[in-house]
Amino acid sequence: MKRFSELSEQEILALAISLEEEHSRIFADYAHGLEENYPASAKVFAEMAEEENEHRRRLIDLYREKFGEHIPLIRRQDVKGFVTHKPLWMVRPLGLDAVRKQAEEIEYETRTFYERALERTSDASIRKLLGDLAEAERSHESLAERLAETHLTKEARSEEDDMRRRMFVLQIVQPGLAGLMDGSVSTLAPLFAAAFATQDTWETFLVGTAASIGAGISMGFAEALSDDGTLTGRGHPMIRGWVTGAMTAVGGIGHTLPYLIPNFMTATAIAVAVVLIELWLIAWIRAKYMDTRFLQAVFEVVLGGLIVFGAGVLIGNA
Repeated sequence: MKRFSELSEQEILALAISLEEEHSRIFADYAHGLEENYPASAKVFAEMAEEENEHRRRLIDLYREKFGEHIPLIRRQDVKGFVTHKPLWMVRPLGLDAVRKQAEEIEYETRTFYERALERTSDASIRKLLGDLAEAERSHESLAERLAETHLTKEARSEEDDMRRRMFVLQIVQPGLAGLMDGSVSTLAPLFAAAFATQDTWETFLVGTAASIGAGISMGFAEALSDDGTLTGRGHPMIRGWVTGAMTAVGGIGHTLPYLIPNFMTATAIAVAVVLIELWLIAWIRAKYMDTRFLQAVFEVVLGGLIVFGAGVLIGNA
C-alpha cells in the first residue's frame, strides 16, 4: 500500500476516477436494493449515482488531456488511510438508516480526499477540477436534501415509515419475541422441577442455565435455517438466528439467576416474581407490535406460563 503523500498527480487523478466509479455503483446498488420497499429513497440514490458518474466523466476527460488514454488501476485499498465500508449491497432487504449513514460517510471521506489532493497538486487545471469536486461533495448533503424534497413527499415519507416499522417487526420483533416466549416458558418446567425435586439452589441454577443455553442454541439454529428471507422479507437468516437465540437464552436465564441465592425459599420467591415480570413483558410486546389486545395477550401468555410452571412443580414433587 502506498501513502497518500507518495502519490503523483497522475495517480491522484486515477484514484479519483476509481473512487467516483465505485461510489456511483454503490449508490446504484442502494437504489436497486431500496426500490421494492423504499421507492422514493431509491430515486434519491439513483440521482446521486448519476451525479457521481458525471464527476467520473469530468475526471477522465482531464486525465486524457494531461496523461493520455491509459488510466492505471489505483483503488482505495491500494492507498493507506481509506476506510473499508461494509458491503451493505450483499444484505437484502437493505436497512434505510444503515444505507443513509454509510452514504454520509462515503461523501465525507470523498470530500476530505479532494481537499487533501488539492494540497498535493500544482497544475492549475487539475487544482480547479479537484476544487470543484470538493465543493460538489461538500454540497452533496444539500443535493440529497433537494432530491429528498422532490421525491420524499409527505405521503412517500409516511409510506416508507410504515414500511420500516413493518420490516422492524418482521425481522427483529417477531424472532425476538418468539425466542423470549420460548426461553421464558419452556425453561419453567425443568427449572422448577429441579428446584422442588432437589431443593438445592446451586443444582437448580445449573439445570436452568443448561436449559436456557441449550434452548437458545436450538432456537437460533432453527430460526436461521427456516428460510433465507428472500421470499418472506424476514431479513438475513443469520441475524434472525442470533436475535432468536439470544432472546431465548435471556428469557431462561432471567428466572434462573435468583437461584444463585443460597436460601431456597427466597430464591424461589424471587424467581416466581421474575417469571411474572417476563410474562407481563411478553404480553406488552405482543400488544404493542403484534396488534393483539393487551388483556388478551396477558391471558394467553400467563395461562400458558402457569400451565408449564404447574407441570414443573408437579413433576418436581412427584
